[in-house]
Amino acid sequence: MKIGIIGSGVVGKALGAGFADSGHEVMLGTRTPDAEKIQAWVKDTGKGVKAGTFEETARFGEIIVLCPLFRAVEDIISLAGKENFKGKIVIDTTNPLSDEPPVNGVLKYVKTPQGSAGEFIQQLLPSAHVVKAFNSVGNMFMYKPEFRDGQPTMFICGNDAGSKKKVTEILADFGWDVLDCGSIEASNALEGLCIIWCARGFLEGKWDHAFKLLKN
Repeated sequence: MKIGIIGSGVVGKALGAGFADSGHEVMLGTRTPDAEKIQAWVKDTGKGVKAGTFEETARFGEIIVLCPLFRAVEDIISLAGKENFKGKIVIDTTNPLSDEPPVNGVLKYVKTPQGSAGEFIQQLLPSAHVVKAFNSVGNMFMYKPEFRDGQPTMFICGNDAGSKKKVTEILADFGWDVLDCGSIEASNALEGLCIIWCARGFLEGKWDHAFKLLKN
């Protein structure tokens, strides 16, 4: 498939490389697609990868992956053109984190009127199918994670069952167990997992962990 990655930070690059390794065509959307560091990443990542503007990337992608900082997401969606998201699956990786430093290892949220980043993005893109995913683990483990305690769980949510099925297939290919947590309103809880994931990192200085759902 054609995958549009909107956001060229470490999350966007990690997921872009993962999709490319899985055989998809990838465009990395950025404000400066011709920048030396972007083109170097394109070259290093290899076949089937290119860079473009946010608008070019949104038009290109059959599936769009949103990876910007949350505080920039509304501006970036505007630059990309809301019409270019119509009818598409939008994988929302964002977390509505404050710029404030953590207090005793705990980060703070930026509250949205809708309750969560996922709900806010779905409201911005009412004709798209937003699925929250990839927001509860570090970028180094997003593709083909390996842990001595077994396969980790990725928690997802969204309003469209068919879109969640497709994202579940992608996640399974990426090496994840998947739990569907329901409608997009569950984003509020799933975004809290980021806070918990980061807490261990800040308190213990270790960032080599992921969540696992245990079942009887």
